[in-house]
Amino acid sequence: MTLVQQILTVLVMAIGVMLTRFLPFALFQGRRTPRYVQYLGTVLPAAVFGMLVVYCLKDVDLASGAHGLPEAIGIVVTIVLHLWKRQMLLSIAGGTLCYMLIVQHLPF
Repeated sequence: MTLVQQILTVLVMAIGVMLTRFLPFALFQGRRTPRYVQYLGTVLPAAVFGMLVVYCLKDVDLASGAHGLPEAIGIVVTIVLHLWKRQMLLSIAGGTLCYMLIVQHLPF
């Protein structure tokens, strides 16, 4: 990519992010948020996490190598941290860190 293409790509991405962040506030300013938007706000986080779990585990082969043990340990650490602290960022970071340490430093 040329420098101009890189700058344009960054600008388009920044505009896209700003639109998705600011547009709801502009649309619903001074009005009550519609029920379907409130409903989406309650169900989408769980749906996204479910989709992420499926995506992360889709290539795990239980019949070879570590038999999915690093992934299972990472999931258990994530669940335990979440049940203990109820901090989503801590849970995700802790589980990810645990998984990365296992796959980088243990001989599987």
